[in-house]
Amino acid sequence: MSQNSLQYLVRKPKSELSKAPLLLLLHGYGSNEKDLFSFASELPDELLIVSAQAPLSLGFDSYAWYTIHFDQNADKFSDIPEAKRSLALIDTFIEEIKENYSVDENKIFLLGFSQGAILSSAYALNHPDKTPYILALSGYLNTELIDDNLDTEKIKKLDFFVSHGTVDQVIPVDWARKTPDILTSLKVPNIFKEYPVGHGVAPQNFYDLKTWIEKRI
Repeated sequence: MSQNSLQYLVRKPKSELSKAPLLLLLHGYGSNEKDLFSFASELPDELLIVSAQAPLSLGFDSYAWYTIHFDQNADKFSDIPEAKRSLALIDTFIEEIKENYSVDENKIFLLGFSQGAILSSAYALNHPDKTPYILALSGYLNTELIDDNLDTEKIKKLDFFVSHGTVDQVIPVDWARKTPDILTSLKVPNIFKEYPVGHGVAPQNFYDLKTWIEKRI
């Protein structure tokens, strides 16, 4: 792996396929690559599952894709240059995974939680040829990370699963509700689901996303 690679965990497909569908997992702020990887044993055997660790260490085995600053009013704002560097790093990492493993490039799933969801959504819109399927959990669409010159035809081939908790105290559900509106206005196929939970993945949410993946493998 090159010097710029992200650290990661991998679960190889349990069934023999010449080229495997890839599921890339991007964790949230303050977490690590082990978090979402706990889903792996419950997901389809055909998948090559890769869970990446974000590049910025916060100490105590917690990491971030970019810094979140707090001002005197406790309003959050994102370090956009750092986020864009992480987007470039994710792009490099996906290419490395394709070089190192036998991947079906038509069936690449990008699943992000919270900060990982924000980056997953932006990455897919900016690179519609690379990750056809996106699962954005407990995040929102940060338009500051979206390229100005989107390929309006290619993004119509993307497919989004978006979900959020109705009592999320970290990222307000109102922020998430804008995502399907923006995607629909861009003619990007999407499904949006809400669950009566906070900043996390409810059992029903996991069941729904698993079913969504199974139908697309």
